[in-house]
Amino acid sequence: MSPSRDELETEALESSLTTELDREVTDSTVIDNGLNLICSVSTATEADAYVVRRPNKLRQTGLFVDLRQEYRILDRLRETPVDAPEPVHYCDDPSIIGGPFVVMTHLDGESIPLGTALPERFQRPAARERVATAVVDALAEIHALETTRFEGVCEYQSPREQVTRALERVRAAESVVGHELPMLRGTGERLQENAPAPSETETTVVHGDFRPSNLLFAGETNPRITGVLDWETAMLGDPHTELGYLLLRWRDEGDPTLSLADLETRASDDALEEISQLNEHGLAPYTANPGSPSREELIDRYEQQTGRTVDHERYYRAHAAFLLATVWADLYRHEVETLAEVATEAETAGDRTASATDADELSEWLPRIEYMTLFARAILDGTFDH
Repeated sequence: MSPSRDELETEALESSLTTELDREVTDSTVIDNGLNLICSVSTATEADAYVVRRPNKLRQTGLFVDLRQEYRILDRLRETPVDAPEPVHYCDDPSIIGGPFVVMTHLDGESIPLGTALPERFQRPAARERVATAVVDALAEIHALETTRFEGVCEYQSPREQVTRALERVRAAESVVGHELPMLRGTGERLQENAPAPSETETTVVHGDFRPSNLLFAGETNPRITGVLDWETAMLGDPHTELGYLLLRWRDEGDPTLSLADLETRASDDALEEISQLNEHGLAPYTANPGSPSREELIDRYEQQTGRTVDHERYYRAHAAFLLATVWADLYRHEVETLAEVATEAETAGDRTASATDADELSEWLPRIEYMTLFARAILDGTFDH
C-alpha cells in the first residue's frame, strides 16, 4: 500500500529532486492525499516552486491514462493558449515515495472544491458572473486546440464508447462490492441507445474532468483563471460531453428536487443528510446565487466562443451524471478492496479487531451512486428541468 500522509518520508524526495532539478530543495509538504498524493516543493530560489503528483487510486481501471502518458499530455500543452503546469521530471523509481511520480511547475491561484462557496472576494454578483464566463472561456480554449498535436498521447472515445467502457467498470465493481447496480446499468444502456452518431459530432481535445475544482483562480476584483490542472483523463472526443459535465454542476434557480423516498428507507442518517443537501443545492451551490448565469446562458456563451451549436444538451448532462455515478462505483470498489487488504494484513499480524468505522464509511457509497443515477434518469426523462 502507498504511504499515508503521516507515513510519507520527504527526505528521499527532497534529495532526489535536488539532484534531478539541479536546485536546492528546501522543503516539501503534502497538500492532498486522495486520488493522488500531491506535494508542494520549495527551493532555495523563491521563484522556482514545483508540485509533485503520485497516483494513489483508480489508475488501473482504465478511467485514467497512465502517468507517463499524462506527462506527455502536459508536454504537448506547452506553448498553447491553455495555461497548465509544465512537466519538468518523470520518475518511475517506487523507492522514493512509494510509486512513480511527476514533477511540474507550480502555478499561482486557488481552486474551488466541490460543494464549497466561492472565495469571499468573489461573492459579489459581478464576480460570480466573471467566474462563470472565465470557466466557459477556458473550456472553449481547450476545445480549440489542434487535435493533431495530441494524436498519439490522447485516445479517441465517442460518447457511446465512454458509456460502454464505464459499464464494463460497473460490472467489475459489482463483482467486488457484492451489490448489483441494475438501475445504473439500465441508465447506461439507454445512453448507449440514444448516443449521437459520430457524423453528428465534432472531435476536439477533451480534458475529461473539467470543473472549477480543477481550475486555479486568481485576481481580486476581476477573477481570472491561471491554470487548468489534472489532465489524467484527457482524450480526443465530443466536446459537448465536457460541456454537459460542466452544466451538471450548474444549479439554476427553480430547479426541482428529486423524490428521495426510496433512499430514505435504506440510507443512514448521515448519508441521507448529504444527499438531501445535494438534492436541494446541487454539486456547486454558489451557481444558483445572484450574478451566476443560468445553464442556458452558459450554453450561449460557449456557442459564441466556439462557433458551435449545442444540440442534445439534455443527453449530455445525463451522460455526465451517469459517468459521475460510475466513478463513485469505482471508488466504492477501491475502498472495498482496500479494506479487505487491510483486514488481511491485520489478521496476518494477529489483530482481529473489526474496523466498524471503515465499514460504515463504505455504506455511504451506495446511496450516493443511487442518487446520481436517479438524477441522470430524471434528466433523460425531462422531469428534472423546470
